Amino acid sequence: MHRVAKKQLSNLKVFWIDAAFVAALIATLLVVVFLQDRLPPQDAAVVVPIPPNATCPATLPEESVATYDSYPEPGDKVGTITFESLGLSWPIIEGTEDDQLSRGVGHYIGSVLPGIEDNSILSGHRSTVFARLGELKKGDRILVETSAGTFVYVIVKFKVVDRSDQTVIQPSEDPTLTLTTCYPFGNVANTTKAYIVTAELVSSDLKN
Repeated sequence: MHRVAKKQLSNLKVFWIDAAFVAALIATLLVVVFLQDRLPPQDAAVVVPIPPNATCPATLPEESVATYDSYPEPGDKVGTITFESLGLSWPIIEGTEDDQLSRGVGHYIGSVLPGIEDNSILSGHRSTVFARLGELKKGDRILVETSAGTFVYVIVKFKVVDRSDQTVIQPSEDPTLTLTTCYPFGNVANTTKAYIVTAELVSSDLKN
C-alpha cells in the first residue's frame, strides 16, 4: 500500500513537471508570434523623420535646372535678387566692373547664370547693395528671378577670406549661389578681406 501511494505521488510529480514545461513552451511561442507581428520585415526601409527646420542639400530633378536662350552682354540686366529676411531686392547686372556695380549686384562673368548646375557668383559693394549682408543667417532664403525662372536658394555657410582667395570662384557639382563683398562692413577704407555667403538651390520655377 505504501509503495502504491509512493508510485502515484511520483507519477503526479512527473505530470506537473510535464505540464509546466508545455505551458512554458506555449508561452514562449506566443511571445515570439506577438513580436513578429510588430517587427518590420528585414528588407523594409527605415524612415528617419527630418525636423521641419532642417536644412538639406539640394537634390533636384533634371527638369528643374535652368536653361537660357542667350548669354547676357556686360551691362545687361540679368534679373533680380531678393533677400526675404531683410526685405530687400536689387537688380542683377552682368559684370563686376565699377560701372556695373554702381547699378546693382554684379554677376561675375566667369561663372554660370543663376539656376544652372554650378557656382553662380554675385558681387556687390559693402557700402550699398550688400551693406546688410552680415545680417543674414543660415537657413535664410534668397530668391533670384531671371529670364529662365525663379530660383530659391537657402544659405548654408559664411566665411571671411583674403580677397585673393580663388577657392570661392571654383566650380561646384550642385547649383550654388556665392555672394561676395568686401569686409569688414561699415568701413570704406581699402581692405584685403572678403565676406562670402554660400547658398544652395532648393527649388526652381522655370519659365521655359
